[in-house]
Amino acid sequence: MHLNELKALHVSQLLDMAAELEIDNANRLRKQELMFAIMKRRAKQGEQIFGDGVLEVLPDGFGFLRSPETSYLASTDDIYISPSQIRRFNLHTGDSIEGEVRELFQGTNRFKDLVERLHGIPRNLLAQRLA
Repeated sequence: MHLNELKALHVSQLLDMAAELEIDNANRLRKQELMFAIMKRRAKQGEQIFGDGVLEVLPDGFGFLRSPETSYLASTDDIYISPSQIRRFNLHTGDSIEGEVRELFQGTNRFKDLVERLHGIPRNLLAQRLA
């Protein structure tokens, strides 16, 4: 599943999906909370979830993937990128990143991303970028 697929769904469709996944009190959740609950449940069931966006590296060394839907501005839907991934792959603000969305980041409603593609290039072919 891709995160963009969930973002494109109407709340009623998300509620139907939540009912299938037996998510409690889904009708009380806002759209973003509902999406996170669905992703969390699907991840727990072993399903891979993918996301993408354009990286903004913050002064503290970590970053977030921003999306065109929010005009690349900060949003609650942004995906966290750790400082170690930024260093490991020599990432910079403006890089287009795709990857598997992983666990929640330190008890927040933000997911971490594992970099798998940079500007469409698979991670295993990034040797020149890493040098």
